[in-house]
Amino acid sequence: MGWYERRVLPVLLDKMMTGEETVRLRKDALAQARGRVLEIGFGTGLNVPHYPPAVTHLVGVDPNSGMEKLARQRLGGARMSGEFVLGRGDSRLPFDDSSFDTVVTTFVLCTVGDVGRALSEIWRVVKPEGQYLLLEHGLAPDAGVQRWQQRLNRFNRLMLGGCNLNRPIAKLVGNAGFTLHTSNEFFQSGAPKFAGWTTSATARRQ
Repeated sequence: MGWYERRVLPVLLDKMMTGEETVRLRKDALAQARGRVLEIGFGTGLNVPHYPPAVTHLVGVDPNSGMEKLARQRLGGARMSGEFVLGRGDSRLPFDDSSFDTVVTTFVLCTVGDVGRALSEIWRVVKPEGQYLLLEHGLAPDAGVQRWQQRLNRFNRLMLGGCNLNRPIAKLVGNAGFTLHTSNEFFQSGAPKFAGWTTSATARRQ
């Protein structure tokens, strides 16, 4: 991981991902979080202030050491106990099977190298009666938008830490053994269409 990813990208994403609409979507997506929570792709901890009181402990995992300072600061001000773990979501997570009540990803599945492996790890560590809360952008249903997503994908990956525009989120989650119990798919207000097709869902193990 180079200088740009460690020094520039954390600050850039911290600014980009705090718009009014994005904050509203985060709050809505996290409203059902409860118990012991694992957040994969924790970043600088932008979700921390939006977790409800039902969350008792929060574990944040992220592969970028440049995110750690801000992440730990936000965890330090959280209402629940918390910890930051440096690690990849698409490798074996250092947690026991069925050890979390809730697993969360927000705008993360676009960037992980092996999204299938990351989802299989989520399936492994969430309790059978637990839940996976996701807020993700991905491949739009409109063919014209899809063409732009394909054209811009390489540039987007280079500038935004490997962020892919063209992953079919709902399909990938279903293929990993989850059922979407609640799901809302829409173009995010104020975002360009090529980056705005959003899935906000609650998934459970099949």
